[in-house]
This record gives sequence, C-alpha cells and structure tokens, in this order.
Amino acid sequence: MGPCGCILSFNKAGCYNGCRMTKLNAKELRVSEPSEKDLSKLKRNPIYFVLDEVLDTYNIGSMFRLADAVAAKKMYLCGNMEYPPSIKIHRAAVGTQNWLPWEKKDNTLDVVKHLKKKGVQIVSVEQYKGAIPYTSLVPKFPIALVLGHETKGVSKKVLKISDVIVELPMFGINKSFNVWGSASVVAYRILEKI
Repeated sequence: MGPCGCILSFNKAGCYNGCRMTKLNAKELRVSEPSEKDLSKLKRNPIYFVLDEVLDTYNIGSMFRLADAVAAKKMYLCGNMEYPPSIKIHRAAVGTQNWLPWEKKDNTLDVVKHLKKKGVQIVSVEQYKGAIPYTSLVPKFPIALVLGHETKGVSKKVLKISDVIVELPMFGINKSFNVWGSASVVAYRILEKI
C-alpha cells in the first residue's frame, strides 16, 4: 500500500503504479516546509525507529530518509546525539526531517518502556548473544526498530527488555554493517509482512 492509501504494484521500470501522491525530489525536499494538511495526507505504517545515541550525523540524516521511505509512524532520537535543526543532518536527510514525526528524548530505555506499554514489539538490531538472523524475524505490529551507537551498539539495558534481537550475517572480514544500512535491510523485510 502506498503512502496515500493506494494499492501499489511495480511496472517494468521498477516504479510504483497506482500511487497518485506527488513525490518530491531532493532539491524540492531541501526547501520544503509542509503544512499540517500536507502531513495529514501521508498514510503511516505501524513502524517506529528508536535511535540509541547514534553518533554520526550522516547516519542520523540517512535514518530520516529511511523512515520517510517506509512511511514510519515516528522516530525517536535518544540520548547524547545531534538532532535537527542541524545543517549536517539536513544535508543527509535532504529535508525529510520536516515530513516525519520525530522527537528528541533523553533516555532510550524510557522510550522503549513507553512503547512496550502501548503494545509495540521492540526489535533491536545488534550483534549479540542470542540474536536471531533478521530473516527469521516474525514481526508483530506495531513494531519498533532500535538502532545503536556506531561503536557501543544498543545499550545492554535496552537489549535486555527487547522482545527480539536480530542481526545481519557478516560474510567478509568486517564485523558489522552501517547503522542505516542495517536498518534498511530489516525495515524493508518488515514491510514485506504488512
């Protein structure tokens, strides 16, 4: 289903057929200032993103683009990290931060506990003992993806109360994948189940 509520199918060029919602290119997005009416037209999927002290502004901006791409309900920026307005985030987000509901919070654990109380499935993306391959995830909606700091990862306290911890297999020499790259793989896998 498209962001405007239409049924989507791919044409031969790989583009969506049937979606009548106007799409903005990067140049248009960078200067866009959506009204409440514009924002109300967007149909949101039951997916939340929770960023646990993500350090790199490129990753933060890219997470805004990803959250917009999957029509996420909301993104939480938690702990000691940059947040909009930030020119570095804006450059990577290309203005999508203006189109996505987001909130800055002091503590990731508090956000995760709040979402759990609302019946949201908490899925941390982390290489961790007991983590399952992302392909084995059985999503329950609504769902929240928790992504952690580039070096420290998702905090141990958050991992302990997560419903599921998923990881991406690494077949080369590198031990881990980029934050937004990992989130993209898992988020699009979840979209297949909606």
